[in-house]
Amino acid sequence: MTLKAPKSNGTMKRTGIVSFFFLAIFAAMAQTNAPMDTQSDTNANARLMSLQDCLQEALVHNLDIQISRQTPLADIYDLRGDYGGWDPTLKASGTHSYNSQPPTIALIGTNFEESAYTSKSDAFDSDIGGTLPWGLQYDFTGSISQGQQIETFAGTSESSSGDIGVQLTQPLLKNFWIDNTRLTIRQAKDTLESDQALFRKNVIGDVTAVVTAYYELIFNIENVGVDEEALELSQTQLSQDQQRVEIGSLAPLSVEQDQSQAATDQSTLIADKEKLSAAQNTLKGLLADTNYMSWHAVDIQPTETLQAKLEEFDLQDSWNKGMSGNPLLVIDRMSAEKDGIALKFDRNQLFPELDLIGSYGYNGAGPQYSDSFGGIDQGNAPFYTYGAKLSMPLGNIGARNTAKAAKITLKAALLTLKQEEQTVMVDIDNDIKTIQSDYESVDATKQARVYAEAALDAEQKTYAVGKATTFEVLQYQNSLTTARSQEIRALANYNEALATLAQDEGSTLARYNVDIEVPQ
Repeated sequence: MTLKAPKSNGTMKRTGIVSFFFLAIFAAMAQTNAPMDTQSDTNANARLMSLQDCLQEALVHNLDIQISRQTPLADIYDLRGDYGGWDPTLKASGTHSYNSQPPTIALIGTNFEESAYTSKSDAFDSDIGGTLPWGLQYDFTGSISQGQQIETFAGTSESSSGDIGVQLTQPLLKNFWIDNTRLTIRQAKDTLESDQALFRKNVIGDVTAVVTAYYELIFNIENVGVDEEALELSQTQLSQDQQRVEIGSLAPLSVEQDQSQAATDQSTLIADKEKLSAAQNTLKGLLADTNYMSWHAVDIQPTETLQAKLEEFDLQDSWNKGMSGNPLLVIDRMSAEKDGIALKFDRNQLFPELDLIGSYGYNGAGPQYSDSFGGIDQGNAPFYTYGAKLSMPLGNIGARNTAKAAKITLKAALLTLKQEEQTVMVDIDNDIKTIQSDYESVDATKQARVYAEAALDAEQKTYAVGKATTFEVLQYQNSLTTARSQEIRALANYNEALATLAQDEGSTLARYNVDIEVPQ
């Protein structure tokens, strides 16, 4: 179909003026919004960064990683402190006593005499006691004292006594294979391991976020390039159609279509540039610590490109990795183990206290301190005891119900673990299917883009000989722009899906060659 040119020369002149007016506007818009001679402006602050560069920055400066590292560090000190339950306790005391009785009247023979009584003494006691890891309670004791008594008629007398010995108590039932100290230590170990897994989970999450943000930045950079190419196509079409209108081979309506398309492409470019800026800030936020200002003016330029490398997957192998490496499962296992230890303790508390008891030592006595020390040293006056004691609460209602509650808590923890394992398996299965689908999309979108380029070229040639309309050409241009955008979107999706699979497997650190130091 051909269009006849308007016959009026005046109309032609007005149309030409209008056309050049719009052409000037769009040229100015393109000048304003095109990639600024960023060679002189943004490139002054450009920083070329590979994915590994970004990961290294994040591991050193990411605030989330720094915060999550503190918890296992605190757990280490808590665990060391719990071992203090086995620390021996030293006690020592020294006392001085003085006692004076009021004078009394006593009948001595045939006379009444005034009698007075005064006593004073010094005593020293020491004790070292504690509990051993198998529940044995020990208590080493030593004491020495010396006293002096002064009576009016009996005169002055002095005496000294002392002893040294040990007392032992060994539980046979309650508190034998586990007690409060051993319970606290074992649960503290599980807490440490759980928080180490949580730290690893946070690192994996942040690494995955950096990988995703890096590929999103590449996508947005390339997508802005697609928009710029689309705007260039529409502006070229506008310029050519304006020339055709001027020579009368095209109706002005076609120029208006071109102008509408150019304005739409301009709007899309502006919006996608804003998305690019947001993608930059997302990545910067993952790399910065307290000094975000140092990154604000930086223009991160990825050195890598979007590629789709074919990878083979073994679902069973991925499941095995997830079951052993996914930090969430490690955390749930530690939680169940802590509940199991608590149940073991509560069951032990159902037993009565049956303890073996015994003591052994030496006594010493004499007028002076030296006599008491000498008697103890000679060991001529030993003492000892042995036996057993039984203590059992009647009914034992509290312990029995506590054990029942602990059993239910453990069952719930094990069910939660099973549920999380199923979730991980489903996620991994979905991840692999997504990766396979994304890889097929990469090939499909590439073919679509190639065909769209060929179709547009053919349509432009058809249009040049007057056998196609402006509207049809613009449709082919839009199809090409869409195909180009879909191709890079598919490439980004594929790489991000690989990162998601590694996260669910718990293999992120190995995949991206990240080495972290977990607080031990």
